[in-house]
Amino acid sequence: MRTIMVLCCWLLISHCGLGIAQDSVFSGPQVGEKLAPFSVRIALSSNAGQEVDFVKQADQKPIVLIFVHVLNRPALLMTRILSGYTASREKEGLHTGVVWLADDITEAENTLKRSGHGLAKNAPLGISVDGAEGPGSYGLNRNVELTILVGKNGKVTANFALVQPSIQADLPKILDAVVKVAGGRAPKIEELEGVPARMTASKVDTRSFLQPFIRKDASQDSVEKAAKAIEEQIAKDAEFRKEIGRIANTIIDAGKLKNYGTAKAQDYLQKWAKEIGKP
Repeated sequence: MRTIMVLCCWLLISHCGLGIAQDSVFSGPQVGEKLAPFSVRIALSSNAGQEVDFVKQADQKPIVLIFVHVLNRPALLMTRILSGYTASREKEGLHTGVVWLADDITEAENTLKRSGHGLAKNAPLGISVDGAEGPGSYGLNRNVELTILVGKNGKVTANFALVQPSIQADLPKILDAVVKVAGGRAPKIEELEGVPARMTASKVDTRSFLQPFIRKDASQDSVEKAAKAIEEQIAKDAEFRKEIGRIANTIIDAGKLKNYGTAKAQDYLQKWAKEIGKP
């Protein structure tokens, strides 16, 4: 049952940016704790094969560490967009380290040669020499997809343990944490390089419309109210209409309709899938 629910959440998150509450998930050193030194083997650059320490290189300056636990599209997308932004601020004193976690370094190097095009070319990338668990003193959680640490003066200032990374739900909070230590203004999602057009085309947050609509414990009145708001937005926002149609069709095609909302909400999803059609 849990596997089904995780898959359902992943479908919505990866396709429309819906996030889930992840505050109770812990991975890595927490706010105020020390950023201990650790080694990685550099990959995909002119100094590939060398061992370096991202924390020592930062030398107490602001740093963003991205630990990649799994290889999938949401994790790669978040890593590419975030590390591309932070690496672009290197001259301002902001350090970046992308840490690939794997048990077999050689296999990891081969994987990165095949998939490395999906990562930011300007962001330092290293493979953990400590295996898939990462640095022993960090206490990383293998059940998350990304562990993102923001730090300064050798200590953690923000920690994000992402079970299912969402650009729209998670990235703004991470960017706010970054500019708190590095200065400047947190960019809007649409200003960042590499963000898919579907995430910026509509100025409306699709998640805010769908979250109350797909609650399993929603009353019929609340479902009708949420559906009315969605249909009003569909009528005036072509990009929002396309997104709702795509989401509805994705859920139905995956055979997961019964896992979303009440029977009334499911009727609406079927209706929108049919009326709007597949993209």
